Amino acid sequence: MVADASGGTTKEAHDYAMQRMIQAGVVPVTWQQVLLEWQRDWKNKETYDAVTGLAKEHSGAYGMGIDYAYTMVHKAAQRTQSAHPSIAPVHAPVIEY
Repeated sequence: MVADASGGTTKEAHDYAMQRMIQAGVVPVTWQQVLLEWQRDWKNKETYDAVTGLAKEHSGAYGMGIDYAYTMVHKAAQRTQSAHPSIAPVHAPVIEY
C-alpha cells in the first residue's frame, strides 16, 4: 500500500485508514520505494533517465544526492543555477584570552 500516495478528507481519516490496513496485514511503503523497486537495477537503461528525473524533481534529499553524483562524481553540469551571486565567506575574528 503506497501510504504517501493515499489520502483522506483529514489527517485523522488517513491515519485511521492506515491503522486499519496495517491491522489487516498491509505493508505500507512510499511512492519512492515503489519507483525504485520497479527500476530494480540501475543497469536497466531503458528507464534510467526517467526514474532519475522523477527522483531529482520529487525526492528531496535523495534527488539532491543524484544531482551531487552527477556533478561531483560524473563531472556533469549543474542542473540548476542560482539567481543570486555567491557571497565569499567571512572569517570570524579569533579572540585570544
